[in-house]
Amino acid sequence: MNSAGSTLREDRHKDGTLKARGRELDGLLHGYWEWFRVDGTLLRSGSFERGEQVGEWTTYDSAGHPHKVTDFGAGGKA
Repeated sequence: MNSAGSTLREDRHKDGTLKARGRELDGLLHGYWEWFRVDGTLLRSGSFERGEQVGEWTTYDSAGHPHKVTDFGAGGKA
């Protein structure tokens, strides 16, 4: 747990490779998160504010390069 009270969470694919990594606060996704493909390349990244997507979210191509950016703003709506 960090000083703000959030805890690190890591989810795994069936084969054990890292699927997602980020923090939780009071059981809700909170702060910066990343999702990965089974081959380890970055799939998507963005931030949550107590379970709501906020700010810019980036989707990456199969080589891990930015492909698309979606802006959820401060209110969690794209």
